[in-house]
Amino acid sequence: MSRPERNEYAEFYEGYVSLVTEDDIAAVLAEQPAAMRSALASINDDHGAYAYDDDKWSIKEVIGHMIDGERVFGYRLHRISRGDKTPLSGFEQEPYVELGRANDRPLEELFEEFELLRKANVLMLNRFSDDQWTFRGTASDAEVSVRALAFIMAGHARHHINILRERYLA
Repeated sequence: MSRPERNEYAEFYEGYVSLVTEDDIAAVLAEQPAAMRSALASINDDHGAYAYDDDKWSIKEVIGHMIDGERVFGYRLHRISRGDKTPLSGFEQEPYVELGRANDRPLEELFEEFELLRKANVLMLNRFSDDQWTFRGTASDAEVSVRALAFIMAGHARHHINILRERYLA
């Protein structure tokens, strides 16, 4: 699988795409749940509610946001890979995090949900034809390809795993 061209996604996503230097996107996506678990291996449920500043999400809320992102990106991948040209809306992350109530959930349950969603998304990606990877649709008012969405999904998770390591666990 080749990397997406710059014209396959909105500028907003460049930061996520640039975090993924590997070409085997399915392998990157498949390995990320273990990377998240490894990064957070020393965290217990009580520490999961820790936020490094008053206006920042807790560790559990970051994972909850990653779960929300996984669902949204997976839905976009599914629709666009099936040739659906219906414009797909964006989502406001703050209400999603608040209403997701991740701080009320055990860390293990959050890990498991992310892992299951990611596994389902990787299984879906592995079934795409060469043509489907090039399909384009509209999400968040911008054109995006299936290939770019896979890299965005991986970059989004990597971004948040990096933040967890650098700001919550340092």
